[in-house]
Amino acid sequence: MTTNDSIYEDGTYLANRPMWHAEDSGWKAAQIAKMLQKNGVSPSTVAEFGCGAGEILNCLSHQYGNGVMFHGYEISPQAFELCRKKEKRNLHFSLMDPLEETEQAVDVLMVIDVFEHVEDYLGFLRKLRSRGDHKVFHIPLDLSVQAVLRVSPIIKSRHSVGHIHYFTKETALATLEDTGYEIVDYCYTCGSIELPNRGWKADLMKLPRKLLFLIDEDVAVRTLGGFSLLVLAK
Repeated sequence: MTTNDSIYEDGTYLANRPMWHAEDSGWKAAQIAKMLQKNGVSPSTVAEFGCGAGEILNCLSHQYGNGVMFHGYEISPQAFELCRKKEKRNLHFSLMDPLEETEQAVDVLMVIDVFEHVEDYLGFLRKLRSRGDHKVFHIPLDLSVQAVLRVSPIIKSRHSVGHIHYFTKETALATLEDTGYEIVDYCYTCGSIELPNRGWKADLMKLPRKLLFLIDEDVAVRTLGGFSLLVLAK
């Protein structure tokens, strides 16, 4: 899993994001659990590639209990130090590139806010296909009318969180289909509306985003941005 540079291994990413997005993990875990339940997916084994601080898996492990085994993989030593402290009976972590491990499929493979960071994201996605019966992707939709006109949100996501590929709903779904996935279900997630402490500019945009999203979800996402796509695939 080759990323754009070494920022995930040399401490740069941790310096920019000291909590490694753990503050959003409970919310993301709830979205994932809802998607799995909606589609009747009841896993006994779950893995996450690029698990960061491991908090999404930790939240899901509490929700599902000891009957489900969870395993997180991370390439950053700094993130691994955060997540390894959360290990318990049904939750384990490994500091390694999971694609270098002997292939072993799980019931659900999660790739949450990851492949926009990966240089060869098409090759990465193709290699993932056989690693899980169901795959859950969470994909930031960085491209919107507002973002393209202002430019700064796109550059900020590149420098502060390492996004090197940018998607709309349509290009994200097409990317998965082009790399061999069958789309089972998808929905928007509204972090810019539902999550606190996003910054004063995001707070100013909460009401217009919420109102427009109620009227037309696609138009809100395409014009104002601030949304991600949650995808269940095979």
